[in-house]
Amino acid sequence: MFYRGKFADGGDGREMAAKRQRTVDPGSSFYGASTGSNFMYNPSPYGYVSQPPPPPFPVVRLRGLPFDCTETDVAEFFHGLDIVDVLFVHKGGKFTGEGFCVLGYPLQVDFALQGNRQNMGRRYVEVFRSKRQEYYKAIANEVSDARGGSPRRSASRAKSYDEGKDSAEHTGVLRLRGLPFFASKDDIMEFFKDFGLPEDSIHIIMNSEGRPFGEAYAEFASAEDSKAAMVKDRMTLGSRYIELFPSSPGEMEEAISRGR
Repeated sequence: MFYRGKFADGGDGREMAAKRQRTVDPGSSFYGASTGSNFMYNPSPYGYVSQPPPPPFPVVRLRGLPFDCTETDVAEFFHGLDIVDVLFVHKGGKFTGEGFCVLGYPLQVDFALQGNRQNMGRRYVEVFRSKRQEYYKAIANEVSDARGGSPRRSASRAKSYDEGKDSAEHTGVLRLRGLPFFASKDDIMEFFKDFGLPEDSIHIIMNSEGRPFGEAYAEFASAEDSKAAMVKDRMTLGSRYIELFPSSPGEMEEAISRGR
């Protein structure tokens, strides 16, 4: 249904988004340094220079999402567009059915809006234009909840969840969930920098179309190291908090083979 829009520079949305940490820095541009513009005049004797306004931030807001919706479902809903990030909105620890989707280019927002009132599963989804500030605010709220900053978070549920992880057997393999779509092996190596993981120990899982969908596996030197690495559970990579789960070589190989 959607058209894969590209600008003349031929850039890729995920490459541009590899600097996503800058999207939460008000002093920097989502698009990085300018490569020049046909709209800029050469300096005149009077020192006058005219520049076009910066392009709008390419984000849409979604409402009415199924409550079992995943990032992959949103990526498939906007099939053909460059998805940089999907952020789900929670309130009181529960998914509200709302979310944000950041696209590769401003031009793609118009194509994403064509999905307004289209079905995702049995529910129709509303798609609206949004703004950078709304997306930032949603990120801040989600990160605050993840760090325990929200008094509405259920402490007893979180404790039970953590005890289940603590009692799991470690084999030297961890599964990561909630990764930004743009996350690279280098990003994950930096996330676990205290453990000195080599590049070939990181496995980013792809969907049937060969695109990442937010999960990866990391192989550690020993079960003791993977257990120690659980201290990174629910810490942030970029502006997303990452969940860690003890896994096994068999589960990892099965996940890798599904994405081939």
